[in-house]
This record gives sequence, C-alpha cells and structure tokens, in this order.
Amino acid sequence: MHKELTETQKVWRVKILTATWFSYAGFYFCRKNFAIAKSSLMESLQITSSELAHIYTAYLVAYMLGQFMMSYLGRKVATRVLLLTGMGISAFCNITFGFSYLMGPAGYTPFLLFMVINGFAQASGWPGNVGVLSHWLRRGERGRIMAVWATSYQLGSILAKTFAAFMLGYFGATWSFWGASAILFGVWILFFLIEKDTPEDAGLEAIVQEIEIEVPHHEKSKYSTEWSAQVLFSIFFMGAVYFVFKFLRYSLDSWSPMAVEIMFKQTKANAGYISTLFDWVGFGGVLFAGWLSDKHFLGRRHQTIFFMTIGMFLTFVLMAFVGVHSLTGFSICLALCGFMLMGPDSLIAGVGGIDVGGKKMAIVAAGIINGLGSIGPIFQEEIIGWIIGKYGFHATFYMMIGICALGIIGTGYLSIRSRRGHSNL
Repeated sequence: MHKELTETQKVWRVKILTATWFSYAGFYFCRKNFAIAKSSLMESLQITSSELAHIYTAYLVAYMLGQFMMSYLGRKVATRVLLLTGMGISAFCNITFGFSYLMGPAGYTPFLLFMVINGFAQASGWPGNVGVLSHWLRRGERGRIMAVWATSYQLGSILAKTFAAFMLGYFGATWSFWGASAILFGVWILFFLIEKDTPEDAGLEAIVQEIEIEVPHHEKSKYSTEWSAQVLFSIFFMGAVYFVFKFLRYSLDSWSPMAVEIMFKQTKANAGYISTLFDWVGFGGVLFAGWLSDKHFLGRRHQTIFFMTIGMFLTFVLMAFVGVHSLTGFSICLALCGFMLMGPDSLIAGVGGIDVGGKKMAIVAAGIINGLGSIGPIFQEEIIGWIIGKYGFHATFYMMIGICALGIIGTGYLSIRSRRGHSNL
C-alpha cells in the first residue's frame, strides 16, 4: 500500500507535470514545422524530393545518435541541464533555418548542417522528460497520468503544425521557423523557473519506491529492477519493436501534408491543417491505451500494445485500398491510423520504459528504446522520398502494410515474454 502524498508533494507534482509537458510540446514546435514547409523549401532551395529527404534524414540520424548520447549523459549530467541546453540550441537552430530559406539554393548546405545540430539538441527531449517523471509517478498510476502527459506530443504536434501552417500562410515560410523559436524560448523560461529533477531536489520525501507492484503469479518477473540480462534484452527488443511505430508515425507525420496537397489538390495551408487529424485522434488513442493498461490490465502494458497493433494493421490496410480514393476517406483513415498507432507508441516509449528500467535507469531505458526506434524515421524518410519519386504516393501505403505486419510479430513476442515472466512490461 502506497503512503498518501502530502499536499506539498501533490502541488510539486502538478508543477513538474506542467513543466515537462510544456518542455516536450515546445520541442515539437521546432521540428514539426519542417514537414509543413517541405514544398516551400523545395521551391526556394530548388531541390528534388530526394534531396529534400536528405535534409530530414540528416536530422533523424543525429536525433537517433543523440538518444544514445543522452542515455550516457543522463547518468553524468543533471537532467535539468540537459533539457535546458537542448531547448536553447533547438530554438537557435530554427532561427538559422529561416535565414537559410531566404538564401535560396545557397541555403541548402547551412540548412542541412543546422538540421544535424537540431537533431542532437532535440534528442534530449524524450529521455530527459521521461527521466524526470520516473521520480514523480508511481507504477500503478503511470499509465493514466502519462497518457494525459503524453498529450504533450499529441497536442504539441497539433499545435506545432497548426502554428507552422498559419505562419506559412500569413507571413511566409521563414516565420514558420522564427515563430517556433519564439515559442520554445518562452517554454525555456517556464521550465527554468519551476522544474526540479526529483522530489529530493525540492526538499521533499521520495515518492517512488523501486519495487512497486504485485503482479499475478504466472506473470511474476524473474528479476528485480537491476539490469540483468533479461532486462537488457527486454529494453533492446522494445527498441527494435519501437522501430516499427516510429517508422510509421514519422511516415505519416512527415509526408501526409505533401500527400494531401498533391493527391487531392489542396493548398499548402489546408494540407497542413488536414494532416493534424492524425494527431487529434491519436490523442484519444494515447488516453485510451493508458486507461486500459492501468484499469483493465492492472499496470501491465503488453496486452494493450498487442491488441492495438493489430488494429493499426487493419487501419493501414483500409487507407491503402479505400482512403487514397477521396479526401474524405483519406482524412478518416489518417485519423484512425493515429488512434491505433499512437496508443502502443506511447506505452512502449514512455511508461513501458520506466516500468522495465526502474526509476534509477528510466532515462537510460528511454534513450535506448527511443534511440533504436529512431532508426525507423531515418529509413522511412529516404525510402518514401525514393518511392514517391519513382512510383507515386499510392505505393508507399502498400509498403506501410508490410511494416505493420512486422509490428504484430514483434508486439506478439513481447506479450509472450511478459506472460512468461521474462519482462516487466
């Protein structure tokens, strides 16, 4: 039985949830704007779709490597310092993107260079904020609370893309970058003023104990939260499975605005607004997954992840064979894909990493899982850029169905390991 939190602990926890929510949502403003500005960048920089893909690939490679770097730095440097540094550098990079855009074809190289720097800066966001939360949330409540907190990357993405589309439509592509910098700088100030890494840093008693939950006998973990071979295998395999979800999420996130614009003859701004359906309904999927795993499965995540992955496969089949024929059908399918994809995505990368790694190693587990998963977006950017240039948008959706099938196999195996007591997921 958990000891009741004091009023001071409750107040501080609200402050931490607020600071970390705005932190991660703020990061999105300085990376989601690129997808909205893609077609404008092609025109200004005078590049092909493949060359455009190279820019984001450079960012994604840096982001992936940065996740592993944060796993190491997270054990050496205060998380607060990592996050403040990452937000500051990312805001600066977006200022340079606006000037690179104005340079025309000569701006391609500086844009590419600062996208690499932005990738490393952005890598601090997820493992850093998850690492902070691991000290403030107990396991039996993590699913529900982190489902609400995970709206930072649902609503954050929606707000970021809507803001970028608005700025592009009314002030031009440069302000989709400069405006994002201003937003993130404001978040930096808020975070600096109210965030503390742990309850102890705020002068409070620790909230989280390492051993926190009793599970059914047939699901009892055969290890503690120390990093045994079983724990390491679970974390690395979760990262491999997360590859699938990030591949698909970034595929739709990065290319759907351009797909809507070209396939259904929409304006750049309208295409940007329509693309946010993926995030709006995905927001509901995250809340549903967190509630289901806490209330129905009593803090276990593997069943919810597996069932929703099957649902994800079915929605991508629907998109490939029905959604591509009309704007309405595509919009509905995009929304359904968001619901089924975002739920398991949030459980694996967020609360699942804390559950398996434990509070002391949560930032490391989150970095490894997100780092391995971040290889997926690298592949999708280059693969989809090539497929679009050679075969068109329709062919990309058939490829995504195959990726979904791999997800079913991977999450099915994770579920089997958890049922046998080999994983704490």
